[in-house]
Amino acid sequence: MTRLLASFLRDRRGTAAAEMALVTPLLIIIMFGAFEAGNYFWNEHVLIKAVRDGARFAGRQSFGKYSCAAVTDSAAASAIRAVTRTGSPSGTTPRIAGWTDAQVTLAVSCVSGESGIYAANAGDAPRVTVSATVPYTALFGSLIFANDLNLVASAQSPVMGI
Repeated sequence: MTRLLASFLRDRRGTAAAEMALVTPLLIIIMFGAFEAGNYFWNEHVLIKAVRDGARFAGRQSFGKYSCAAVTDSAAASAIRAVTRTGSPSGTTPRIAGWTDAQVTLAVSCVSGESGIYAANAGDAPRVTVSATVPYTALFGSLIFANDLNLVASAQSPVMGI
């Protein structure tokens, strides 16, 4: 019996299969985690670019559409939100699935005492801040990441009055 047990302990057949059975779950988790992380960073990149586009579009609006506290023209505000969310003022398909106009916020602040193009605007230089907070939709549900992740971005642009 001891010879049979010693023979069994020296036998190396099947070790590769046993090692593979132990390592495979870890490799699968790493692979799915890499896909999920890549998707998260891609969505974050899309959001950052979208917010920059919205701020750039807002900066090209005329001075009359802004006060030092808010966007006074509701059509301009909805166009800025649409450009941010969809890339088009007419508002087509959102750049990120599930993104709504309500998740885009606009804020206006003024810097006083400016000259040049702002002299006609009583020296007030409006700056528009476009921000967005979008819930992240995971590729694999809550398998890798929790479902409570948010993508957040903000961009600012001076109003050129063009």
